Amino acid sequence: MGSYHIALLPGDGAGVEVVDEGIKALNAAARRAGNLKFHYVRFGWGSEHYRKHGRMMPEDAIEQLSKFDVIYLGAVGWPDIQDHVTLNGLLLPIRRAFDQYVNERPAVLFEGVASPLAGKKAGEIDLVVMRENTEGEYSNVGGRVYQGSDHEVAIQTSVFTRRGTERIIRYAFEAARQRNKKKKVTSITKSNAQGYGMVFWDEVFRDVAEAYPDIETESKLIDAACMDFIRKPESFDVVVASNLFGDILTDISAILIGSMGLAASANIDPSRRHPSMFEPVHGSAPDIAGKGIVNPLAAILSAGMMLDFMGEKRAAGLIDRAIRQNLREEKVRTPDIGGRSKTAEVGDDICRLIEEVDLS
Repeated sequence: MGSYHIALLPGDGAGVEVVDEGIKALNAAARRAGNLKFHYVRFGWGSEHYRKHGRMMPEDAIEQLSKFDVIYLGAVGWPDIQDHVTLNGLLLPIRRAFDQYVNERPAVLFEGVASPLAGKKAGEIDLVVMRENTEGEYSNVGGRVYQGSDHEVAIQTSVFTRRGTERIIRYAFEAARQRNKKKKVTSITKSNAQGYGMVFWDEVFRDVAEAYPDIETESKLIDAACMDFIRKPESFDVVVASNLFGDILTDISAILIGSMGLAASANIDPSRRHPSMFEPVHGSAPDIAGKGIVNPLAAILSAGMMLDFMGEKRAAGLIDRAIRQNLREEKVRTPDIGGRSKTAEVGDDICRLIEEVDLS
């Protein structure tokens, strides 16, 4: 048990609402677990900061954040600001500066939640995507010339390094060993069309796999993987993919488990030299932001991942069990999963269940 300094980046829209509920759950878990303290500092960076200052966060933002143990993010972005400004103005700089090369996104079909796929039962979908988070297709290497003319040219280059590719693949294999599941790693590429970067990825995957003879392996093209995520998601255990392909697959997997409001994620520096960052996948949700109906469970699940990463297994278990019980009861839930409850009501119910969890 310990004392942790947590940087809060609620961001925009729904992000502010769900982070507040996540803090409630974290504090409830700390009280119940005992000898656990959190010290929060809230940063008002995001779209409003961009409107006032022309940038998503201040110039010394990375220096400020580096002093914290972890970062808890809500969501950033708003319709009046282009997405590439949001991504390159806040999310990518943080991920790169802190070498958060693992974007871990679990997808579990919980009891009490209906998948849009017919006949899928609780627990049948239980996979995790390990998305490379610092290079690949999001490297932002390239340029544009002759803008505005008939001769305009735009070049976007993907960057795959042996160091970057090998370490995310190795992380996936280690995760497969630790999970009490199928012990299988599926690599996703498009090497039939991308004969340099993706063929290179395939070669590194095969090289790393030799060190893990106990782990089943398979390689799939991204189009086939998208089909199989829908046709037979139960066949996957640990999936490892490049930045772009991992992004695509995790949006699919989030819907397969019933709602984007149940999709948690972690941006991890496994070396722990820098703070890691935890966030729900759903974004700022401007269509429902401010209505008090956004599902906070993805943010609370992300808080549980944060506790687990910090080694606070007991507190993480309290949050996990409370969420599972809330979903099983099918009483206090937001509209995205068939309920009528408000965001804060769901957060309050999670806190109630944390207090009631049997610790024996």
